[in-house]
Amino acid sequence: MPLYADVDVMDWGLARDFGSKGLLAGAGALLLYWTISAVKLVLSARGINPLIKQFFTQVASGQIDGAYLLTTKNYRSHVNRQQFIRFLAGLKLNNYRNLKSGRPRMQEDQVMLTVKLKPDDSKDELPLDFTFIKVDEAWRIDRIQTTGGG
Repeated sequence: MPLYADVDVMDWGLARDFGSKGLLAGAGALLLYWTISAVKLVLSARGINPLIKQFFTQVASGQIDGAYLLTTKNYRSHVNRQQFIRFLAGLKLNNYRNLKSGRPRMQEDQVMLTVKLKPDDSKDELPLDFTFIKVDEAWRIDRIQTTGGG
């Protein structure tokens, strides 16, 4: 009887040891996956923040055509210049002074990013969802919409 009791204790100790090592290996693999994914996202999204800055700088300086040309042909085929101007006018961008960029999200060959515009004098903000795709090795805006579905 004592022999079996020692075997059970030894088996439990081995199982616990293997379980701990398995859990650590799994956690390490998950951490490695998250790290690789984050680095991949950061590297692939390079160039998006300068594009957003250029877009809003052109809109603010009245260079609407320049901002419109930062969009893809696909976007321009669905949103003509007049619709683009009406969309921007409806946003009342001159009420906002600060821009806060969210965390980019990847989906296939697209990067989605929520940009929040904030006025100086209140806590109200205007969230805009941008979708970007690469065209000839350069990022272009493929979609812009207000987060509320507008």
